[in-house]
Amino acid sequence: MLNPSVLNTQRLIWSGVLLFAVMLTSGCAILEEKDETAGWTAERFLSVGQKQMASGDWVGAIDTYKKLLGRFPYGRIAEQAQLDSAYAYFKNSEPALTVAAADRFIQMHPTHPNVDYAFYLKGLALFEPPDSLFDSLSGYNPANNDIGPVREAFVAYQELISRFPDSRYAPDTRRRLIYIINVLATHEVEVARYY
Repeated sequence: MLNPSVLNTQRLIWSGVLLFAVMLTSGCAILEEKDETAGWTAERFLSVGQKQMASGDWVGAIDTYKKLLGRFPYGRIAEQAQLDSAYAYFKNSEPALTVAAADRFIQMHPTHPNVDYAFYLKGLALFEPPDSLFDSLSGYNPANNDIGPVREAFVAYQELISRFPDSRYAPDTRRRLIYIINVLATHEVEVARYY
């Protein structure tokens, strides 16, 4: 005959094994986050992303566009999401990510009707002329800083003007090119004075 304490120990062990098995199988489900976008269409992602952008929720829009592009990487809606995400990065003060997104769009869709906008956005992200009162009062001169991004902006703007001379962004781009040429010339003069 078995000792009652041995039976209790066996029951306790089996109860523990059973409890562990139940926890193991249900534990994975507990840790999973419910994805509220699981059944969304590409159109819905785009609509939500654009509403987030309209309300100034740049981070939310970026996240929405990442999900859209992860699930629907091709097609007209994906192309729009790529452009919109570049703009959202720009508005969220992330110039490196703006340039990367614009470059990706330009490489993937060189004949897209809005590729001129990608060049324009890339130029804006690379160099934005100082326009604040503080900049002018403090004597800030962009020619005294790293000139690499200014040159890259010049190339992006030149590409826009040469490929799309009638673009709606062309007039502003021409003004920006004149400003950039002056910055580059001032930089060269400063370098010549230094040496």
